[in-house]
Amino acid sequence: MSRAGRARPGRGGAPGPRSLRIVGGLRIRLVAAFVVVALVSAVTSTALAYRDARTAVLQRAQNAAVDDLRERTTEVAADFDVPPDRRTLARFAAKVSDGLGGRVVVVRHHDLVATSDAYADTEGRITPELRAAVRGGDGALFQRVTWRGEPYLVVGMPVRYADGDRRDSGLEVFAVSDLRAERDDTAALLDSVRAGVLPVVVLAAFLALLAAGTVLRPVRKLGRATRGLAAGDLGSRVVVAGHDELADLARTFNETADALQASDAELRGQEAKARRFVADVSHELRTPLAAMTMVATVLEEDADQLPPDAARAARTVGAETARLARLVEDLMEISRFDAGAVRPNAAETDLADTVRASLALRGWTDRVRTRLDEGVRAVVDRRRVDVIVANLVGNALRHGAPPVTVTLGTRTGADGAWVVLEVSDRGPGLPPEVRDRVFDRFYKADASRARGAADDSGQGSGLGTAIALENARLHGGTIDAADGPEGGAVFTLRLPLRRAEETEEGEGE
Repeated sequence: MSRAGRARPGRGGAPGPRSLRIVGGLRIRLVAAFVVVALVSAVTSTALAYRDARTAVLQRAQNAAVDDLRERTTEVAADFDVPPDRRTLARFAAKVSDGLGGRVVVVRHHDLVATSDAYADTEGRITPELRAAVRGGDGALFQRVTWRGEPYLVVGMPVRYADGDRRDSGLEVFAVSDLRAERDDTAALLDSVRAGVLPVVVLAAFLALLAAGTVLRPVRKLGRATRGLAAGDLGSRVVVAGHDELADLARTFNETADALQASDAELRGQEAKARRFVADVSHELRTPLAAMTMVATVLEEDADQLPPDAARAARTVGAETARLARLVEDLMEISRFDAGAVRPNAAETDLADTVRASLALRGWTDRVRTRLDEGVRAVVDRRRVDVIVANLVGNALRHGAPPVTVTLGTRTGADGAWVVLEVSDRGPGLPPEVRDRVFDRFYKADASRARGAADDSGQGSGLGTAIALENARLHGGTIDAADGPEGGAVFTLRLPLRRAEETEEGEGE
């Protein structure tokens, strides 16, 4: 097996915990939208109601003031002689004011001016613009003014006589009305409408919560079904109710889940057939391979007595037969792992001795540097640990560059105590484009490698690291692959540091 990127098998592929719900979820957005709409509607309604009410109140006050002034002036002017003096002009103003409920009345006749209330300040309330408009006009005119922070309505009109044709008498009458009552009425209306905004918003929020619950309930059910499907429960379905868009979404989800379940069943069936085929073929190949291996061994022993070409062919046949035999054994081993038929023969083992024996068995003692902590003992299957060491070291010797270093030690963390075995080299390291495929079966990053490049480690089939990983998982461990800090690649085997007495206690419990 050639180099590839870092992998973390054995850690599980289960989805992580659900992310926390934060402000901004669909429920919050629905409620906020309802509240905003209700608030905008309430504010708009308040503004329109205030404007219409204020307009209606002022219009009514203006019309009443104009009509009252016109009627009262016409009534008083019928017995009034012109030209008047100041005294008669004042009496005229007083009579008009009495008929208007005591409103301040100002009467002008050319340069004479009389006021119904001698102490009232009328100059600030009767503007020059209104006087000029009344002097040049033909009917009653009015103007709203603010004097000393208070609102007033000023109505003015010229007095004309009709005796065959209309004649100007020279009289101008102005009546000043207080609008504070009308202002207070409209303000009270505005306050009452404002007070009603809060209950409207609260009611809108309550209705929004009810609506959100109705809308989101099927969404939540669909979310739970989706998470179940993602977690591997292919039988997860949603009950379809209604004929709206959410019901269509639920039906689509169920159809998708049905198709996925059918595809998964088909793929599992095909995978099972493929595994049985590999196991059957590997088993059937063992008998003819045994005969071929025996013949190849005889030929290799007599190769020195054969002509050079025949001797080379005999050695090639022997090497390829041995390689084929190892490939068949690897396929048989993978098949046993896939079938769940592998059971470790575990016993407390000195791992430093196991590593040294594995290197010595393959003649790698002089080619590999070791840094082994003595006395590291754990309950493992010694043969399978030997297979892991052989695969990892053989991979480093084949694809890395010297020095190849094997380091053995222990580490303790939050997840317990572990045996850690690192195999490092100073080769080209792990190419990023193949980093995540280092433990894939039959994967070879170096496509140009010759078939006969396998050394006496017995690897080169593309199954070495896959078998090493399966053996690590069998012990409850894992293997990681990464680039070393000083170049090259580092394969790290982690196995639980279990003692014989701990195993016996666990079994007793």
